[in-house]
Amino acid sequence: MAFSLNKIMLIGNLGRDAEIRFTTNNVSVSNFTLATTNSYKGKDGNWVNETTWHNVVAFNLSDYFKENLKKGKKVYVEGRLTKRDYTDKDGIKRYSTEVVSERIIPLEASGSGEGNGISYTDESSSSGSVNEPDVHADENNDLPF
Repeated sequence: MAFSLNKIMLIGNLGRDAEIRFTTNNVSVSNFTLATTNSYKGKDGNWVNETTWHNVVAFNLSDYFKENLKKGKKVYVEGRLTKRDYTDKDGIKRYSTEVVSERIIPLEASGSGEGNGISYTDESSSSGSVNEPDVHADENNDLPF
């Protein structure tokens, strides 16, 4: 059996409010963008900020996340990268790389700037597919701290 690893961990700010849709099986699918910034010194000695935008998809988020994943909020997202292709309304084949989230942790509470201890964990996303996920949100974790 071959071993491989597909894991991504990001800390960044939401670029837009989460958009929520439902599949025909009544599974909620939330999409949002996350901006991460890498800073480095350029050849001239000045700091350069390079922002990368990530497309994130999450399944069956709790109502808390549906209401609080708002533009500008800082979050930690853990998941796996996936690529998919689709044909747009003009018949052009497009490709998309997305982060399928397995864990989301808000890093600032509403209005305070501090984390609030609430997290989203999708424990079954590794076995579910993007089209027909078999996932659930579990806000209770077994961490001893």
